[in-house]
Amino acid sequence: MALSKLTYNSLNVTATASKGIGFDSGADDLAATFSGGSMTFIKKITASADSTISFVDGTSDVVLDNTYKEYLFTYNNIHPATSGVDFQFNLSVDSGSNYNVTKTSAGIRAFHGEDGSSAALAYYDGTNANTYDLAQSTSVQILFSGVNNNNDDSGSGILRVFEPSSTTFVKHYMTDAQFSHSTPRSMRFLFGGYANTTSAVDAVQFSMSSGNIDAGDICLYGIN
Repeated sequence: MALSKLTYNSLNVTATASKGIGFDSGADDLAATFSGGSMTFIKKITASADSTISFVDGTSDVVLDNTYKEYLFTYNNIHPATSGVDFQFNLSVDSGSNYNVTKTSAGIRAFHGEDGSSAALAYYDGTNANTYDLAQSTSVQILFSGVNNNNDDSGSGILRVFEPSSTTFVKHYMTDAQFSHSTPRSMRFLFGGYANTTSAVDAVQFSMSSGNIDAGDICLYGIN
């Protein structure tokens, strides 16, 4: 079967700023009337020996409500003050008075040593005192772990929170982190879970398992 090809001159396109192009009711017409998605910057916080970094809806220009159905946090070059600690987050439904929302999660890790001697990809339930996958737990969700406070060590990644203002559904989240582990090795953590509450989540807090967040920045975006 032969393919029918349209020439550019045969298409009638009416340009409209900030719109996507799609077919309309005409046989040969395209209309620029479809709104595209966008990512809106909301807030950036730069760490400087902070014990916690919190984003609370309605405080210091933070928006974390029904304005957007998805919120994206990016954390860039997070550097701990203490060696071998975890970078983590928790959620609140009472404007940051308590960060203890019940969560269930699962995740995987991949790593490769600097000397090429070790590599693995596996489900990650945690080792030693750390718990990475949560089961109806109010504990923090770990984003990455085992980063030393050497001058050149850090971790970066994203946290996505879906419709935190919903009072009907649980609140899903996904994380993706890349960091320089103390072993030394390159390591990646990917976790997904849900906050098991139908109350609106209105605050997110980041912290280290011990010591301060020495440096780095965290940005919040709203996704249309």
